[in-house]
Amino acid sequence: MGKIIAIANQKGGVGKTTTSVNLAASLGVLEKKVLLIDADPQANASSGLGIDIENIAIGTYQILEHSNLPEEAIIKCSALNVDVIPAHIDLVAIEIELVDKENREYMLKQALASIKDQYDYILIDCAPSLGLLTLNALTAADSVIIPIQCEYYALEGLGKLLNTIKSVQKIHNPDLDIEGLLLTMFDSRLRLSNQVVEEVQKHFNDMVFNTVIQRNVKLSEAPSYGESIINYDAASKGASNYLHLAHEIIQKNS
Repeated sequence: MGKIIAIANQKGGVGKTTTSVNLAASLGVLEKKVLLIDADPQANASSGLGIDIENIAIGTYQILEHSNLPEEAIIKCSALNVDVIPAHIDLVAIEIELVDKENREYMLKQALASIKDQYDYILIDCAPSLGLLTLNALTAADSVIIPIQCEYYALEGLGKLLNTIKSVQKIHNPDLDIEGLLLTMFDSRLRLSNQVVEEVQKHFNDMVFNTVIQRNVKLSEAPSYGESIINYDAASKGASNYLHLAHEIIQKNS
């Protein structure tokens, strides 16, 4: 049975999509079968793996609407052992369209039931909001990874997200677990970066991944070539960080 992991934080620019794409590729390289679901209307995870988002006929929108089966939305991408359910800008409308539906928070969970067993890991790249899209992802997920940027406002909004996770656990998904807090964009030369790491580790102890994702130019360049860091530059610091994270997750779930 595959494990569904949502990658969520309502704060933008913290490395959710970078983590979704590169963790998927790293797990794939480690011989795990992975499905990446792009649940962000910006569709950066889709384009970051070389998918032409202008020509998406069936994607996350259609499977949330239950107008298509998830099997019909799956696309192969350049990353080894990784399939993608892509997003399109039309996903913006889903929040409004689901409002009147019964069990609207369970649409993604119901859709994924038929394919969950076909993968070792299903990763969901969430939108930077706590709306219905993210709520669907958290209701469908077994656990959640929370990327936290090593910058001044890092912990701002984290309490709000943890409260949302608590209410999802209480109302929709009692089995939802926090896979871990992931420190991203770390720059060892900056005192502030080191302070944020210390602060987060002090407050959250075992909830924090040992792996810290360092600032890396190659990580920023890879999406413009439509490739994961593993395909773009396997020798880079970014590739090494995400492979370490993948190892840590596999170990934790073995």
